[in-house]
Amino acid sequence: MSPFRAVVHWLRALPLVRYFEQFRPNARLFLLSTVISGITLSGFQLFFNIYLKARGFDLDFIGLLNALPSGAALVVGVPMGLLSDRIGPRRAMLIGLSVATLAAWGLIASESPSLMVVMAAVMGMANSLYYLSMAPFMMKASGEKERTLLFSLNFGLTTLSGALGNLVAGQLPAWFAAGLGVGAESAPAYQAVLIASIFGGGLSLLPVWLIREVRWPGPRREAPLGLQDLRNLARPSVLRMALPNIIIGFGAATLIPYLALFFKGRFPISDGELGVLYSLGAITTGLATVVGPRLAQGLGGKVRAVVFTQGASIVFLLAVGFAPAFWLSGLAFLIRGALMNMSNPLYSAFAMERTPERERAAVNSVMQLMWEVGWTVGPYLSGVVQARYGFAPLFVSTAVLYSLAIGLTWAFFHDAEARAPEAAPDAA
Repeated sequence: MSPFRAVVHWLRALPLVRYFEQFRPNARLFLLSTVISGITLSGFQLFFNIYLKARGFDLDFIGLLNALPSGAALVVGVPMGLLSDRIGPRRAMLIGLSVATLAAWGLIASESPSLMVVMAAVMGMANSLYYLSMAPFMMKASGEKERTLLFSLNFGLTTLSGALGNLVAGQLPAWFAAGLGVGAESAPAYQAVLIASIFGGGLSLLPVWLIREVRWPGPRREAPLGLQDLRNLARPSVLRMALPNIIIGFGAATLIPYLALFFKGRFPISDGELGVLYSLGAITTGLATVVGPRLAQGLGGKVRAVVFTQGASIVFLLAVGFAPAFWLSGLAFLIRGALMNMSNPLYSAFAMERTPERERAAVNSVMQLMWEVGWTVGPYLSGVVQARYGFAPLFVSTAVLYSLAIGLTWAFFHDAEARAPEAAPDAA
């Protein structure tokens, strides 16, 4: 056997490569886009709030910029879902990702707070179109046998590729600072990191562009988007699936975006150490999500797995906020992220399985909308609380909200996987 063939044979034996070979070409391209964006955009997520603070903005304005994308997505969420159903998920993802990339550039490059507010809102609307099209696309790009694996692997690859991105991003402020002749923790250094992340994230458009549009098996609906579509989305089964999202979304919005600020303020750590922590968090979360389907099988269903993992994460959430040492708080951060995020693809797959095919993007938009309700007000309120009382009340309130959402999920769906999905009125 030639050395080249030996390398190919070795690569094909790797578990991750074997997973890829199970999927259709469209699914593979989609996962490639996920990897590219996960690596490149992790720096943006890590340093965005730190950059704003370095520019001298107060916590109230930082909270506003964090809230605006979700507020804009809340306003346009359902129409964007209906639009995605109309034009197809591939086209919707291309449009959404392109506009979001340009808006992110404008947000970081702008010197005007007013223009930053506008760009944050535009970015939120575009991201809404992109993200709510992902689940319906994965449903069409997969068969029943590999569907749960695709949902979990997509989420896992996002976090695993983010691990590499965070590891590199943690070093970038110092590298750019040396090149620009500024301080490593200065606004220009952080701005350079964010611009590089945005440029790299734009490269994830290429695999999406190569995807062949997945067509519906029958004729598409020609009726214009109207009130009947919205009434169908307000049926009890959809609202029950969406309600836990608004509660978890609000709890997460008040705390999760600010954990980097929390670690930097609570413990004497460098940007590099912060990057390593977030990198390890991405690795543990990514590995956990790949294990998610097996856990769901072992516990007897996706809902049981969601309730178990989310419930267990609460203990570690509180440990993050109240541990006296960085190593202990960091360890709890890793375990909490793995447990809580393991449930996301499982719940998303469960919801899509119980939704008529032609409504999946719209229903997904309703669930995303409920999530965005919390993120519309949560980040701003969090900034107010941080400025006056610190982080302790936020950790406690988030734990309480998570507990309430978990209880509702169990009350609504503990026996749902043994029952047939509720049919939608005039869904066909």
